[in-house]
Amino acid sequence: MADTDGLKVEKNYHLDREFAVSGDFHVKGASNLDWGMKKRLANIFNPKSGNTVMFAFDHGYFMGSVSGLERLDITIPRLVDHVDVLMTTRGAFRTSVAPPRKSIVLRVSSGSSMLDDDLSHEVLAVDIEDSIRMDADGIAVQVFIGADGQLSSIDTLSRAINAGMRYSIPVLGVVAVGKNMERTDQYFKLATRIIAELGAAIVKTYYCDKFEEVVAACPVPIVVAGGKKLPEREALEMAFRSIQGGARGLDMGRNIFQSLHPVEMAGAIGKIVHEKFTASQAWEYYRDTAKIKQ
Repeated sequence: MADTDGLKVEKNYHLDREFAVSGDFHVKGASNLDWGMKKRLANIFNPKSGNTVMFAFDHGYFMGSVSGLERLDITIPRLVDHVDVLMTTRGAFRTSVAPPRKSIVLRVSSGSSMLDDDLSHEVLAVDIEDSIRMDADGIAVQVFIGADGQLSSIDTLSRAINAGMRYSIPVLGVVAVGKNMERTDQYFKLATRIIAELGAAIVKTYYCDKFEEVVAACPVPIVVAGGKKLPEREALEMAFRSIQGGARGLDMGRNIFQSLHPVEMAGAIGKIVHEKFTASQAWEYYRDTAKIKQ
């Protein structure tokens, strides 16, 4: 039996110290990447704030028509100027979005519809050449750690990363939380670290207790998913806590397009992400711009 004397078992996330990087590039963990990777990451993350507001409307690839996204050609143009990055499928981009003035992250994984009990067996549905044709600044892959389809999911992520590395396109690894997985800091520390160590340049996950430890343990930027629709004030509070906890951005979908005032909600999120507004200040901004009476 191995000698366990002096074995360190207590974890130390050094929350008082910023992630160490060489050089002056503003994206966490990207200082040693090549020029093309840095250029695309700089399109995603604002060089002044170091953060990003992503707008996810890729829900239709497994949910079909979603409330708030029934008409992409009407909803999306209203919001383009109020976010930094558009994140959706190639079909939605090509049919319903004018050639964007914004950065785009292209969803390249796909799998079963919501009618299936197990969504974890996703495949790589978009080849790298089509991502290049669309001038994507990043490609997104759903990753199911701990699910039945974990191995195939990691294979899909790895193949996307290998292709992205060949052409300097960063991969956004999206942590998927299945029905049998708890949204705990232990799970998110596991999932985000695995995805980053496999080579993803960005990780999208959920806010949780001890979120600052999840961020500290992940060597690339974390962007927080908006998740299910929340009341606007609660969504802004979650956004504020995420940025305070070290997230480098928010990827909001339903909390924007299902809001009664989606443009104003996107603007309020941007105030938190880029201008250091508190949740209360962002709520006042939302209420004032939407002309909501007290």
